[in-house]
Amino acid sequence: MLDSIPPPRAAAVPLVVDLDGTLTPTDTLVESVLLLAKAAPLALFKLPLWLARGREVMKSEIASRVSLAPDQLPYRQDLLDYLAAEKAAGRTLVLATAAHRSIAEGVAGHLGLFDRVLATDGATNLKGVNKLAAIRAEVGPAFAYAGDSAADLPVWEGARAAVLVGASTAVARTVRAQHPVEKEFARPAAGLGTWRKALRMHQWAKNVLLFVPLLTAFSFLPEDLATMLLAFFCFSLAASGTYIANDLWDLGNDRRHPRKRLRPFASGALPISSGVGAALLLMLAAFALAFTINTGFVAMLASYVVLTTAYSWWLKERVLLDVLMLSVLYTLRIVTGSVAVGIHTTSWLLAFSLFVFLSLALVKRCSELQLMQQRGQANAHGRDYRVVDLAVLWPMGLASALAAVVVLGLFINASETAARYASPVLLWGLAALMIYWLGRLWIKTARGEMDDDPVLYALKDRGSRLALGLMVVVAICAHYIDVKALIG
Repeated sequence: MLDSIPPPRAAAVPLVVDLDGTLTPTDTLVESVLLLAKAAPLALFKLPLWLARGREVMKSEIASRVSLAPDQLPYRQDLLDYLAAEKAAGRTLVLATAAHRSIAEGVAGHLGLFDRVLATDGATNLKGVNKLAAIRAEVGPAFAYAGDSAADLPVWEGARAAVLVGASTAVARTVRAQHPVEKEFARPAAGLGTWRKALRMHQWAKNVLLFVPLLTAFSFLPEDLATMLLAFFCFSLAASGTYIANDLWDLGNDRRHPRKRLRPFASGALPISSGVGAALLLMLAAFALAFTINTGFVAMLASYVVLTTAYSWWLKERVLLDVLMLSVLYTLRIVTGSVAVGIHTTSWLLAFSLFVFLSLALVKRCSELQLMQQRGQANAHGRDYRVVDLAVLWPMGLASALAAVVVLGLFINASETAARYASPVLLWGLAALMIYWLGRLWIKTARGEMDDDPVLYALKDRGSRLALGLMVVVAICAHYIDVKALIG
């Protein structure tokens, strides 16, 4: 926060505060359009027609169809603290915004700070000179104005003093040259770290599953490895695009979640419009690169995008269907890797993968429900799960883990395994390690030590890394070392 010397008797004039980008770092119009897309997607085709009749008409039409919950919006806490102090000192506070009146009045009622509210209605879009005229009509020519962007310059021109909230260098310089500034609030810079969180680059580790067909076939040709690296990059770009789309689609539920509320778009650290642009750019780049591999890989990548979109928009809210889809999406990565390099994927691997990842998906749900139980909550926001479901999900997850081990045991005894491995008997060590690893994850979940994502947890957990590393060693030994020959 940057403080400057307040102008004389600044507190004697009313303080008028903007909403979008100032009081809240987000854009309520864009968020309302997202809600409209979820509630009535066909209504999006009417947006150009409404806009042609005027922005005030468009905002009124949207407001008549969706309602933006003010308690779900992110707010500038430093600005709220300042406004509360000014309010306590007897200063008149006015909320003046180009947002629709229903949104502005909801925000004012939720915060309980403002004496009056000026906002867009069906006749006037309260922006720029229209906002200035409305402010003068309401409080007179003497007022201070808190804003953030170049769109607020016409209002500042008629103000006696200014409060700058996250304004750009150019806007701040212009305002300082014309008016006394009673207070400045710096906006935290959205750097590479913020975008890395938005892209969820740590989730790219999941796409290592693309390499599984190469590992199980023990095929390490340089051209195959190069193709798989490109496939990994394509899949990761597409995955980041879907992660951003999911975050934008699920803003309301994320803001109610104890951890997800800190995500860049839910917290307002990144603007929604930037997220939409980034998601589109990532998808275009992913598919452009995918065509350089083969058309089969393009089809698999498209299938992943469609399925993960269906999961984000609908299936994630359906009990059990969500965890089943997660296991399918993990398995799809393995199949996609086989398509990229033309390696056959056995039914053994697919069955094993489905059971393992179903167990991991249930770990994720059980850890979330356990956290809710600790917080005294009964139902999950945006998901058809209740804390009482733990009684079913817990044994189901353990059963899925053991089913995966059973499939592995049947594979070890299969005739095709004897033809591919020099010492299939060593694979029983792999089965024992699998029991240890999956059991460890469930024990960590029971202790409340599991993160939201068990796959990422496994990559960070020393015991899990050791178990996974030993699994690779055992598989290699079973493939290349003939124990009978060594003994004989």
